[in-house]
Order: sequence, then structure tokens, then C-alpha cells
Amino acid sequence: MMYTTPSLVIVAALLIGTFAAMSLGHRMGRTRTPRDETETGQVSATQASLLGILGLLLGFTFSVSLNRHDDRSGAVVSEANAIGTAWLRADLLPDPSRVKPGLIAYTRERVAASTIPASEHDRRIASVKAAEAQFSQLWSTAAGIAQATPNPASVAFTNALNDMIDELSARDAAIERHVPEIVLIILYATFLLSSGLLGYASGASRSRVTLTALVMPILIVALIYVIIDLDRPRRGLITVNQAPLITAFDAIRTD
Repeated sequence: MMYTTPSLVIVAALLIGTFAAMSLGHRMGRTRTPRDETETGQVSATQASLLGILGLLLGFTFSVSLNRHDDRSGAVVSEANAIGTAWLRADLLPDPSRVKPGLIAYTRERVAASTIPASEHDRRIASVKAAEAQFSQLWSTAAGIAQATPNPASVAFTNALNDMIDELSARDAAIERHVPEIVLIILYATFLLSSGLLGYASGASRSRVTLTALVMPILIVALIYVIIDLDRPRRGLITVNQAPLITAFDAIRTD
């Protein structure tokens, strides 16, 4: 559900919920009678604990989403390198023209796949199947060449093709890896509880929420937006750089 919902909608709802929780907590706090030192200490300890848990969750989710982003970026580079290697090894075959058009068509499919949002699951699966069908034809041609003229060059080329299809699977799998949704839900809940408790503490002490206390939730929401954006590879402000694959395609089609 969270992955299909636009990032700005999630962040806007979270920001509104934060101020609503803070306002509700402030009203509840003002209905309380003046607190003694024991209750004050309990509220302060609970607030510190929640902030500590929130900091831990923020650090964990940011690290996971950043690692996922790096994995996707590395997968693009690896696939581009695998395609480039297959293209170079095709020159060692007796008749490179038999396989090079297939390589170009396959690479075109992979470049086109990079423009499909990861949230459009059906379109992305169809694109992967089209690339696999193109690869199947290319593999049949390469297998025929290897059987007709078994030599180190044909073996090297088939090995390069094998690496190429492996990188397709690796890149496709990297797109599917995200921060577990339950972790995001716990993060949001902890953040809202912390905001509510902050409002409660200020209300119980008969004081207003300070500007500093209002700025902190805004900064945390901004960080959560970055976490969500990193976790969504093909939309938002932070996207995976597809330049290595595009450069490889431009190089082989103009060779």
C-alpha cells in the first residue's frame, strides 16, 4: 500500500497527523491537574525513550534505503558492463553480424525498461519478458554457432551471454527490494506518539509548544521523505542513474 501511494501524499498526511497529534496531546495535557515531580519524571523518561527509539528507527531505515539505492545503481553498471563484454566478444566470432542485431535489440529493451516506473508492475514484467524472449533468440543463434564452430571464441561469447542474462535477473530483483513496510509503519507510529507526548508535556505544564519543538517534526518529516524517495527507484527526486546502460546502448548501435 505504501509503495503504490505517492511519496508527497504520505509525507503530507504524516505532517498533518503530527500537528494533529501534538494539538490533541496539548489539549489532553491541559485537562490534567498540575503534576507532581514523579509524574513529571515519568513523562520526561517516556519522551526520551520514544525519541531514542525514533532516532534508532530513522537511522535503520535510512541505512537500508540507501543500501538498496546503491544496489540498484550497481546493478545498472553491472548490466551495462555485461552487455559491453558480450558485444566485444561478438567480434571474435566468424560472422558477428549474426548476433549483433540481436544484442542491439536486447539492449534497446533493457533501456526501455528503465523508463517504466517500478510501481507499474504489469508493464515492468511485460518488458522483462520481452527482453527474455529477445535473449532466447540470441542464445539459440549463439548455441548454433558454438555447435558449428566449437572454439574458445564461441565459448567466451556464450559465457558473456550467460553473464548478461544473470545481470538482468539481478537488476530486476534489486528493484523489488525495499524497506519492509512494517518497519515504516512502526516508524510513523513512533513519530506520531512522540509528537503527541510532546504536546501533552507542554499542555500539562501550561505552556505553549515552542518554535524549536515545531521545527523538529518538520525536519524529521523531511528525512522520512528522503528515506521513501531513496526506496523508490524510478520516481521522485532521487532516482537511479541509468546513464551507464544508455551509454552502452549508444556505443553499440553506432559501432
